[in-house]
Amino acid sequence: MDVELGFGRTRMQLAVDDRRLLCTMYPAKVDVTHDEGTLIGRAMEAPIASPRLRDLARPGQKVVVLASDVTRPCPTRLMLPAVMGELNSAGVPDRDVTVVFGLGIHRGQTPEERRMLAGDDMYRRLRCIDSDPGDVVWVGNTTRGTPVEVFRTVAEADFRIALANIDPHYFAGYSGGSKSVVPGVCGRATIEANHALMLEPGAAPGNLQGNPVREDIEEAAAFVGVDFILNVILDEAKQVVDAVAGHVLEAHRHGCRSADRLFKVPIPERAAVVVASPGGHPKDLNVYQAQKSLDNAAQAVKPGGVIILVASCAEGFGEPVFEAWIAAGAAPAEIVKRLRREFQLGGHKAAAIARVAMDCRIFLVSDLPAAMVRRVWMEPCSSAQLALDRALAEQGPDARVIIMPYAGSTLPAVGAVQA
Repeated sequence: MDVELGFGRTRMQLAVDDRRLLCTMYPAKVDVTHDEGTLIGRAMEAPIASPRLRDLARPGQKVVVLASDVTRPCPTRLMLPAVMGELNSAGVPDRDVTVVFGLGIHRGQTPEERRMLAGDDMYRRLRCIDSDPGDVVWVGNTTRGTPVEVFRTVAEADFRIALANIDPHYFAGYSGGSKSVVPGVCGRATIEANHALMLEPGAAPGNLQGNPVREDIEEAAAFVGVDFILNVILDEAKQVVDAVAGHVLEAHRHGCRSADRLFKVPIPERAAVVVASPGGHPKDLNVYQAQKSLDNAAQAVKPGGVIILVASCAEGFGEPVFEAWIAAGAAPAEIVKRLRREFQLGGHKAAAIARVAMDCRIFLVSDLPAAMVRRVWMEPCSSAQLALDRALAEQGPDARVIIMPYAGSTLPAVGAVQA
């Protein structure tokens, strides 16, 4: 069997012996009868647990639209026109609308990247800025002790709209909803305190019930409030297959149920070898982002098995604190212990990789120098094919393979294989 894997902005070919292949995990196929714009438009016309946006917004309000940065595949350029149509119908002029791209702790974006995300027309019409974690306003503490510090422009707005895509998240359950606020437009102290909850029970991909991270996110976001959301679900080709709009919690939960049907993929059993790709750009920009796919792949591999991560990581490690933790040179077990002693944002990603490296071997096919790959407890390989051949030779003649071409968006669930 021949499989094509995303690798940066290119594709990488992989041939697998059918006798070795346990399954190839793809998000479920969705029979989409409408184009992307129609799906988004219909969601805006029939919001969940909310009036239409045109009936909520008022002339004279300063409106902020929260949007994803370049590390996310959210099609903001398709969503903004629908939002602006509703706002203009409510009497809100373009000059009173600011689009804020939530960076979290990611790097700042270039003007060209902001233009690409917003689309040419919206970029010309609207003020489009990045959030600034250094310019935040404290608005309260959650019951779990998270200090909520929000980007000033967002905190001081009169009306807030959140745009996002809904994907499985390795400890927040799912992206989308209130996550546009926390961590999207918050300061480092807020993000670190919230993310420290990833070590508690219930913080797992695809889980919203009793998830301490998600509960803290939603409590924190409520301090400033989200008045309306527009969230989309994307297939493996990053095309919109569903959209939800309306109440920040009710619409989000509806979207998560739709995402479950797309992203949770049953597998018959764990495999000795798992080949995982984030799906290419932008999800494999750096190691920091590619980690999400590694975490999902860990749910499909046997203890002592091999994960082959196919990710360009053209921008390197991707975050200074994460890189500093890696540069410390500690063994994986020591990194996990350190995180429990002194939680630090960026360090949490190092610990997440370390936990996987404690249970299995990781081969990385990337654009990184071999020395950088070894620093992050992975073994460098020049191609997916060579990595697979090597892993199968080491794992023995009975070793089976699971392939995850969109590992960041497919969550393994041991059970019967989907028909």
